[in-house]
Amino acid sequence: MLRYQFMKAACIHEFGAPDVLRYQDVPDPVMRANQVLVRVRACALNHLDLWVRAGIPGLKPAMPHILGADIAGEVVAVGDLCQRVRVGQRVIVAPGTSCRQCLKCFEGRDNECAKYRVLGTAIPGGNAELIAAEEYGIIPIPDDLPFEAAAASPLVFLTAWHMLFDRARLQPGEDVLVLSASSGVGMAAIQIAKLLHCRVIATAGGDEKMAKARALGADEVIDHYAQDISAEVRRMTGKRGVDVVFEHVGQATWNASMASLASTGRLITCGATTGPDCRVDLRFLFSKHQTVGGCYMGSMAELHKVLGYIFRGKMKPVVDSVFPLAEVRAAHERIEAKQQFGKVVVLP
Repeated sequence: MLRYQFMKAACIHEFGAPDVLRYQDVPDPVMRANQVLVRVRACALNHLDLWVRAGIPGLKPAMPHILGADIAGEVVAVGDLCQRVRVGQRVIVAPGTSCRQCLKCFEGRDNECAKYRVLGTAIPGGNAELIAAEEYGIIPIPDDLPFEAAAASPLVFLTAWHMLFDRARLQPGEDVLVLSASSGVGMAAIQIAKLLHCRVIATAGGDEKMAKARALGADEVIDHYAQDISAEVRRMTGKRGVDVVFEHVGQATWNASMASLASTGRLITCGATTGPDCRVDLRFLFSKHQTVGGCYMGSMAELHKVLGYIFRGKMKPVVDSVFPLAEVRAAHERIEAKQQFGKVVVLP
């Protein structure tokens, strides 16, 4: 590949509102010998993109910076050291990278690696026509899986899988409360919990989103704008509460989430969309044998496992809307306005 050729990309040159996003020409990525060059056909957005764009304390990517962690496309070149991937394959790019040399990586816990990075955060992402990615993170996809659906899968299904199975130790038939079913991790969590025949209580805002949550498999749905979440959970469970709370909203729902937890229940969180300042009453935590835990992404092994279900049609990513990459600002604004159900995708 020749250097100093140019591609289109959506970049930020500074942190701020959606208007800091610029659609512009940037140099093509330079592919190393152990990397694969992928032509990006679709890139799904996450709340992480919005947080990075606005500025995360301590995160200082080189500017201009390209966002985007969820990438699907076609292999256009492979490095000299690559043996598994071939030109022309339709692929997903794993959203996380690690050193592959430390104890955490050797133990299969690469998402706990000190050098773990998510594409589009400290390193360039997929809001561009091309991306150079490590060969170990390239995953072939079925021919019948559209690029938009493929891009809508990795980060949220990986996170939800790790939260429910590794961190919460979800068991068949348990009661699970999923906050914000319209989010990417929410729609993934509903489907994953139903694999174990769990009863899923989901929250959503408004009748339309509540209906979509039911269509995904939620057994009960609570309007988190009009109803008291914990009161409804207690009513639905005969005052017992749920075994697992799938939390990622943060400050706005935290108290209700804790109040919805049964004795020996587990609350796992992967985000703080509405704010990080939350409190825990330790008296209830220890007297009810409850567990509160955190989750950040998941391992490569877990990614392959959960994608297998998607590739076989056992779970389906929900694509809310599709925008040209040139209109990435509007895509960000749709998410910030909480208008989406599922994933918003941009097409380079």
